[in-house]
Amino acid sequence: MPDVMSDRSRLIGVGVGPGDPELVTVKGVNALRAADVVVVPVMDTGEQGRAEATVLHYVEREKVVRVVFALNERTDRGRRESAWDAAGERVAELLRRHGTVAFATIGDPNVYSTFTYLAQTIAELVPGTDIGTVPGITAMQALAARSGAVLTEGTEPLTLVPVTAGSAVLKDALAGPGTVVAYKFGRQAAEVAEALRETGRIGDAVWGSALGLEQESIRPAGELDGEPLPYLSTLIAPARREGGRGGKL
Repeated sequence: MPDVMSDRSRLIGVGVGPGDPELVTVKGVNALRAADVVVVPVMDTGEQGRAEATVLHYVEREKVVRVVFALNERTDRGRRESAWDAAGERVAELLRRHGTVAFATIGDPNVYSTFTYLAQTIAELVPGTDIGTVPGITAMQALAARSGAVLTEGTEPLTLVPVTAGSAVLKDALAGPGTVVAYKFGRQAAEVAEALRETGRIGDAVWGSALGLEQESIRPAGELDGEPLPYLSTLIAPARREGGRGGKL
């Protein structure tokens, strides 16, 4: 987010973390409060999402604008893109009337975020708009903190895989030497458990959902029984570590 004020409209993607309102950064809270309006994405079914619930801890409801992004549409590409176009038009309208519009997104706005598509649309609809982001704490960081799983040591690589890309991509990552994090694997929980067992990585792996919320669940991956989990479940399969402290330095 630029520090110098501009006469142009400004769109700011603000990461509000995985759902726990205490995991929003100070910079994020300041950006939300400084914006003229705060846009929160909602599904076409209308229920409150995590981003909206988090934002309402820091911003009065009157300043919050709910915009439908049809986030539950994953099969009909045409319908999904039509929803993005309509959402972009709505945000463009807000930008023409207000100086600064913040868009709240769970996690980080540059990691598998709806903000990416919105920013591309706004760049076309409202040329000259200043577009920036405020980073947010990701689900993998929250799960690591809550479970005690260490994401990386020394020279270990870290691979982040959305399981919506298919279980083959996950298996390839698990066959490597580093830590593997899987996002959005709830509906493919059975395939994920199978991939972990096939690669010998299930022993130290942990999964979690609703991190920091009342319904939080954090369990060893060995307890995966094939039943579907919440869509936004996160998995950490730590790297194979031998040689004691500092063995990967």
